[in-house]
Amino acid sequence: MIVATESQQTGRATVYKRGSRGDVVRQIQKALNIYADGIFGKVTEDAVREFQRRNGLKVDGIVGAMTMEKLGVAMTSQQTGLSGVAMTSQQTGLRRSVRRIDEIIVHCSATPEGKDYTVKDIRAWHTAPVSKGGRGWSDIAYHYVVYRDGSVHEGRDVNSVGTHCARHNSHSIGVCYVGGMTKDMKRDKDTRTDAQKKGLLTLLRGLRRLYPKARIRGHRDFASKPCPSFDATTEYMGL
Repeated sequence: MIVATESQQTGRATVYKRGSRGDVVRQIQKALNIYADGIFGKVTEDAVREFQRRNGLKVDGIVGAMTMEKLGVAMTSQQTGLSGVAMTSQQTGLRRSVRRIDEIIVHCSATPEGKDYTVKDIRAWHTAPVSKGGRGWSDIAYHYVVYRDGSVHEGRDVNSVGTHCARHNSHSIGVCYVGGMTKDMKRDKDTRTDAQKKGLLTLLRGLRRLYPKARIRGHRDFASKPCPSFDATTEYMGL
């Protein structure tokens, strides 16, 4: 499973350092055998420095690709892609929501084929004021976003109700892949890369394990729009 939370980035690789938060930080802390609160503070930084010192790594207190690999929390930077953190098979990176979940709804970002966008980008679109062309929402609509490289990224907290599907938000998890439109934005198109198809499948399998009674549906099943530009209900019926 590949799951990442937002953190500081250097080039195309994500790094985790003081101020980072989330499940990946919690996994780092567990690997370091320190208290896992998901907050990268001084204690975590000191533990990282000591780990790097013992393992012949650059001692900077920052967890990048090489430190992640040594810790066993992540694979190589090639596998992490834009800002993903590739978990080991023992670490799914998925959290179970405290809400009752009976639907997992698949969306597309309705962006041009071949163009990369991030959780940060989509969050900005969704939270911008309506007067400035945004949606005026409190956060990104979706709980997970699958980038074109197949990496899966956390969006809205799974314990929070999303804003991705009217009348279904309170009891669903929203999953979005980047793409869904032709390059000229004139029509919908299933633009999923092979990596995205694999990432989506792995994510949905993980979510079904967390919510075994939840049905996987496409946004188009509930709205007069083609999103996610393919028949998700049929494709994932066997999961």
